[in-house]
Formats: sequence, structure tokens, C-alpha cells
Amino acid sequence: MNRFPMWKIIVVLLVCAFGVIYTLPNFVSKSSLSGLPDWLPTKQLNLGLDLQGGSHLLLQVDAGAVKLKMMESLVDAVRDSLRQQGDNVGYRDLKHDSNVISFTLRDPADEAKARERLADLSNIMPNGQRDVVISFDEGGLVTLTPSEAAITARLSAAVDQSIEIVRRRVDETGVNEPNIQRQGQDRILVQLPGVDDPDRVKRLLGETAQLTFHLVDLTADLGAAGRVPPGSKRLPAIEEDGRSYVVKNRVMVSGENLEDAQATYQQGQPVVSIRFDGLGAKQFGRATSENVGKPFAIVLDNKVVSAPRINEPILGGSAVITGGFDVAGAQDLALLLRAGALPAPLDILEERSVGPDLGADSIAAGEIAGIIGIVAVAIFMIAYYGLFGVFANISLAINIFLIMAVLSVLGATLTLPGIAGIVLTIGMAVDANVLIFERIREEIRVGKTPLNAVESGFNRAFTTIIDANVTTALAAVILFVMGTGPIKGFAVTLLIGILSSMFTAILLTRMLVEFWLQRKRPKALEI
Repeated sequence: MNRFPMWKIIVVLLVCAFGVIYTLPNFVSKSSLSGLPDWLPTKQLNLGLDLQGGSHLLLQVDAGAVKLKMMESLVDAVRDSLRQQGDNVGYRDLKHDSNVISFTLRDPADEAKARERLADLSNIMPNGQRDVVISFDEGGLVTLTPSEAAITARLSAAVDQSIEIVRRRVDETGVNEPNIQRQGQDRILVQLPGVDDPDRVKRLLGETAQLTFHLVDLTADLGAAGRVPPGSKRLPAIEEDGRSYVVKNRVMVSGENLEDAQATYQQGQPVVSIRFDGLGAKQFGRATSENVGKPFAIVLDNKVVSAPRINEPILGGSAVITGGFDVAGAQDLALLLRAGALPAPLDILEERSVGPDLGADSIAAGEIAGIIGIVAVAIFMIAYYGLFGVFANISLAINIFLIMAVLSVLGATLTLPGIAGIVLTIGMAVDANVLIFERIREEIRVGKTPLNAVESGFNRAFTTIIDANVTTALAAVILFVMGTGPIKGFAVTLLIGILSSMFTAILLTRMLVEFWLQRKRPKALEI
């Protein structure tokens, strides 16, 4: 007689218990789950944008801004390289356009010295090319041209950094399970399930949040047509009331050294309290110590938030930003500063909103499709295979519990394609059982006893089951690797369904059949 080893029985029962226990939280409200003990499973499936509603945004990193920032950084590097204490290389007309940086040596005889100074600005990239091509003309004209590979690498790094900053900003808003991923060379897809204020999210993602501190140039003419001295620039006030400030180009302290930012109150007005890290605290302390009595401009995205006068040195590394904020404005600014500054502006290329009613309709349609699929398969199996069809249906039910349990434990986000993958798995789940039962029928036709027919049926169908499921799994893996978003969701549910259906067909169904054989000991099988 066939014997099902005790260790296999224990494994099968434990796996089935896992499936049932970890699926149950999905049928309980979140408020009820919060009152349960910590040791009980409480994870639920997260519903995607198309099921619970929310916002879909397609953002594009401003490649022009990335390139401009790269050129400006390179200009600063050229200036620093040529200016060394006690041994400067004379030059004039240092400028840049969108592609080339150029300047002219005052003395063409300094070419060798300039070559040596600028050599560190041109590095070999992994592809073997130079990131900056430097050329010297006979008349003393020097040009530096960043390579396309270097520009592409800088843009790619900016996109990666932007994704991380966007993720931090979205996480600060409390959105549950956002989907943030790269699309193409310079685009970012942001899906925010359950967002009820998409305009606020757009504002948060659209702000670059570049925070810098500058000294106000007191020598400048503040008139709108006044001349801006060299080394300074005119910036508008953030309140857009027509005021402007002339500030020095030099950044005294950068927001990159910011450690924390919190919305708070000062004299009953909302303000933003900031705290710098060690390096930022030293820079801020030195800047305020050396410029007591002078106005210090706080600049956010090239707009002056405020320009308070430095009354005394600020050595603790903390400061307060005031600017006539309301409570929501102070909270949003603090959020932006905590998350960090974007390396370049983000443009919104596409925006879609999905209402909760549409999501509810999708869930209802998915439930109807799943119920119809389960009932149709169950009826067919019982009508065609009798008692063995009942065993297959029990395995099918456990299979669905296992899929839901694994998705819940992984914290997966269920979307419409994911529901389609589950519905497809329902039909595929009994495929292995059909192969086994048909093989058992063939063994009975050649005259084998019920016990031998069942043993041969399971053993000989095993290879066919493995082959069929491996080929489907390979297709699912390709969909997961090559696809994005909804395609990956379909592939994940399909892969989990394949694994769970193989477990239930090969182990659970066999255990049920053999238990029945040992109990009834039939002389013939009706299958």
C-alpha cells in the first residue's frame, strides 16, 4: 500500500495552515487588526492605483538644467584651477554656452602651466573616453568640451538622485505603497494609490527645494533697472510682491548640509526651524560671525524667502526661516528641506486621476470573474472526475489561500493585471490534477489495481507537470524582467500561482487520495 511519510504530512499541513492564517487578515478591517496582539499576522494586500483610486504622474527631469549645472560647475573648477595662491594663470573672457567652455590666456606662454592645471578636469571614463576634451589654440584660446557620454552619465545620475528624493518626499506625505520607478532615459513614473489631494503632491514634487544662504550686496542699486555689480545677482522675493534683492553669488551655506527641518511657531506665527550637520554648523557660524550687522538672504529655488539682519553670531548650527507662511506652507517647506533638493527641476508630462468608484467597480468585476472561474472549474472537475474532482477542488481552494497569503506577506500591491493573473491561475491550478487523473485512468485500463494505478499515475505524470509549469514560469520570468508596472504585477501573481498549484497538485492532492485509499481500500476506482 502507498504510504505518505509523516514528515510530508507535517509539511503539507503547515503550508496549508500558513495559507489560511495569513490570508484571513484580508477579510478584516484595518481598525480591527490594530487591536490584535503583535504576534498575530496582520499584513494585508495593498490595492494598486487602479483598484483604490489615486494619482498617476509622469515626470521628466529637465535635461537642460542638468547640463547647465554641469557647465557652471566646470566653470568654477576651471577658475579654481587657474587661480592658485601666489601663482595664478592669467586669463580673460571665461564663459560658457550650452556645449563649450572657453577662455583666453593673457599670456600664451602660460599654455604649459595651464595644461598642467587643467589636466585634473579631464578624466578617463569606463568606456575609455575622456569626459572633458581640452584643446589649446595658438592664440591662447582654450576650450573645454564635455563628451556626450559624460553628459549622459550626469543625466542618468540626476534621474537616480531625483527618484530617491521623490521617494523621500512621497514617503513624508504618508502615501501607502507608492510606485516610483524610472521610465526611459529621463522620466520618472509616480503612482500614488489613495491620494486625496493630488494638487499638493504635484506642488511638493515640482519644487526643486535648493536652499542656499547669501550675503546681500549693499552696494547695489535696488531699482528695477539698477546695475548689478559683478559677482552678484538680482533675485525676486518669494512673495511675488514686486520686491527683489541683489545678493552675492557666493553661497555661504548650502542646504546640502541640512540635517533636519521642522515646522514650528515663533511669536504665534508659523516658521520653519532648521538644523545643520557638523560641517554646516561650522560654515553657518563662521558666516554669521564675520558678517554681524549685515543682511543675510535665505534663498529657496532662486527666490528670497527673507533677508534678516545678523544681530549676533549664530554658533549652535540652528536657525529659523520666516516668510509669512501659513501652517500648511511651513509644513510643506519643512518636508521639502528634510527630503533634500532635487538636482534639476521636474516637469509633469502626464497626469491622470482614478476615482475610488472606478476602483470599486474594478474590484467587483475581478471578484465576479474569480467566483465564476472557481465555480466553473469546480463543477467541471466534480462532473468529470467524481470524488477525485472533490479532492482537486480542495487543492484549488488551498491554492488560492496560498497565493493570497504569499502576496500579503510580501506586502505586494494588487492591481487589475494581478487579479487577471490570479484568475488565470485558477484555471491552470487543476491542469496538473487533470494530467494525474488521466494517467490514473490509463493505468486502470491496463488492469492495474487501484493502489498501483494511483502510484503510477502520480509518478508518471510528475515529469509532464514539471515540464508544463517550467515553460510557463519561464514566460512569467521574462515578463517580470522585461515588463514594467502592471506587467510585473501579472508576472508575480502568475509565478506564485504556478508554484502553489504544483505544491497542491503534487503533494496535497496525493495526500488526500492516499488517505482515502487507506481508509476505504476500494477494489475499483471510479474516476
